Parts: sequence; C-alpha cells; structure tokens
Amino acid sequence: GGLQVPEGAARAGGRRRMEAVFAKCENQIPGFSELLDDFPDTEEPTWILGKQYYLKTERSELLSDVKSRLWFTYRKKFSPIGGTGPSSDAGWGCMLRCGQMILAQALICKHLGIDWRWEKGKWQPESYYRILQCFLDRKDSCYSIHQMAQMGVGEGKSVGEWYGPNTVAQVLKKLTLFDDWNALEVYISMDNTVVIEDIKKLCKNRSENYRLQTDTSLYRGDVTKTQAASVPHRDWKPLLLIIPLRMGINHINPVYINALKECFKMPQSLGVLGGKPNNAYYFIGFLGDELIYLDPHTTQTAVETEDNGSVDDYSYHCHRAPHRMKITHLDPSVALGFYCNTERDFESWCNFVQKEILKTRNFRMFELVEKHPAHWPPFIPATKPDVQTTGAEFIEPADKVFESEEEFEILNV
Repeated sequence: GGLQVPEGAARAGGRRRMEAVFAKCENQIPGFSELLDDFPDTEEPTWILGKQYYLKTERSELLSDVKSRLWFTYRKKFSPIGGTGPSSDAGWGCMLRCGQMILAQALICKHLGIDWRWEKGKWQPESYYRILQCFLDRKDSCYSIHQMAQMGVGEGKSVGEWYGPNTVAQVLKKLTLFDDWNALEVYISMDNTVVIEDIKKLCKNRSENYRLQTDTSLYRGDVTKTQAASVPHRDWKPLLLIIPLRMGINHINPVYINALKECFKMPQSLGVLGGKPNNAYYFIGFLGDELIYLDPHTTQTAVETEDNGSVDDYSYHCHRAPHRMKITHLDPSVALGFYCNTERDFESWCNFVQKEILKTRNFRMFELVEKHPAHWPPFIPATKPDVQTTGAEFIEPADKVFESEEEFEILNV
C-alpha cells in the first residue's frame, strides 16, 4: 500500500543524498593527529604569514594557523559561468583560487585580525561569514570564480584560460572597485618598483569619501563597537599591495631566496602567488629551504547556502598537513602580497623593506622609491565605472600595465 514512488525518482533522490554525503567527506582526510611528523625535527623556526613557530613546542599552534586560512580549491557543479560557460573550474582555475586566498587573507586581517583562529563548530563573528560569502561560487558574490573569470575577459583572457599572477592581480584590483563593504585600495607595482608617493595618493586623498561612509554607517548602527574603536585610522584607506616579480628566467635565481624568506616574516605579509602554467599555489610561509603552501588542486563540490542563509564552511579550511616545496623549484614568476591597515603599518613595511630587501646593492628583489619616476605615465587611481555591474563588457582594460603575461615576463628579466 501507500504511495508508489517511481523507482527512477527514488534512485535519483538516493543518489543525490549519497553525493551530498560524499561531498562532505571529500575534505576529511584522516590522520590530522600525526600530521607534521614528516616535518624535520629542527631548532629552526617556521614562519607563517608574519608569525614564527618552533615545531618542538608549537606544532599544534602552527597547524591551527594553517587550518584557519580560507582555503579555496577547484569546485564542480556550480551554476555555469556567464549562463552557458563551464560549471567547474577544475584544470584552469587554480591561479584564480590562489588570488581568492590572498584577498581573503587581507579581509581576515582587516576584520578579524592576525591572531584570529578558526575551529570546527566554534562560534565565529558575523564578519567571518560575510568574508566567506564574498567568495562563494555564485555569480552575485563579489569575488566569486564567476566574477573573476568574466572580469578576466577585459584582461584579454577567455573564460577557462589559465591566468598568471599578474593577470589575477589586475582582476582583483578591478573587482575591489565594486566592493563598498571593504573599501580596499589595491596597488600593483610596475617594473618591480613600489612608489611611496603613489600609494599615499591612493590611500590618503581618497579616504575623504571613505570617512563619510564610515561616519554615516556609525549612525546607522552598521558598525559594531569594536569596529568603531578602530575608526581613528579613517584618514588612510586599507591597502592591498601586490608586487608582481620575475626572479630569474627559467628558475628562481638563488640571489633572491633570502629576500623572499624575509617577506614571510613581515607582519604585513599576505604570502605569495606563484606557480607554473596549470600549477598555481598560495605560498604562506617557509621552513629552512622549503616553502609552505596551500594547494587549490582538489576538486570539491560547490557548497550551497542553507535555507537560513548559513554556509557549511568545513570544506573552506585545509584539514591536512600543509604541502612543502624546495624554494629552488619555485617558478620565477610570482606576486608578493602585503596588507597595510593603517598608515603606520605602511611606514613600518617601508622601514622593513629598506632594512632587509634593499640592503644589497645588486640583485634587489624590487625597488622602493619615494617619488613617481619622471619618465613614467602619470599615476591615476582607478575609479569605478558608472555602470553598476562587474560585467566584463563594461570595463575598459585601461590600466593594463602589461599586455600579456609573456610580455610581463620579458620586461622583468
């Protein structure tokens, strides 16, 4: 008796339930307790994004730090990009995922601070979920794979094409123009040179609008007490600083290795985007002569938002030992990332660079100069187009510094 369910429908329903269970299990790699046992037993500190850990005594703290980073990987079964494009980024989206990770780390520094840690099932502030929402695989999320792939069209990349570190930086810069919540300024260095005057023009002059925004939101009650406490820095707009580099021709030149390590020690460090075609990684630290990185090359099923608006965030954190790679195996084409929340952060970053990166006469990793070079075109901060959409067709590739990855590589040899 009872209602007969067609056999095919029952099977399909069962299959969907099984798929949901499998999707949940995909990221649960066993053996978290014995992780890092393959890490060398060493007295040397491990550095992760400006924090140092001694493996003998701080192994679990190090793991907690790595696990707390937002981990973006290939996903499948999301709505097709552009309506008719791919519904998975497996095989092509790894550098876009690394770009998402470096930007998410900037947002974590901005809203949650460098000491924030994630734990499964533990209460997290609302801003954590709001950051995560920015990156969900949906066309209306500000930094989704959909937005990035379509914005890349304006950079001369078709959807499904592989990006180098410089292109992904240019795409992030354009997408931040549409993100009023975070109000980040993005500065991408040109010709291996960071210009202090240009950064101040970017972060200080434009902060007038930012101040108005923050003041009104205080009255509207959008800003919590803790955020209100951090409002005095309103005369500086938070800075995401990206430095695309080519540290050698086919392999990294060993003269740059120490400077690269120093970058991971800075409290402003957001890590490094790197990798060769179809093999991008997000480097977050180092131990001895090895880099530690998060790897986007795992395909997980796209996560749907629950009916109550919440998101199951378990698969956005890496529950396995971080990968390591010999520094000498690094592809020479990279982008360094730094976050300066205040003007004081930026000044201390400049001091650190003067002391540690510019101390060699020759083979400097990059240059830091006070004034805008006279022979360069004038520095004009990017502004949001009038059209309220991030559809790539409306964006002129006006601030393309390098016409293509290849050209960018030749420039910097």
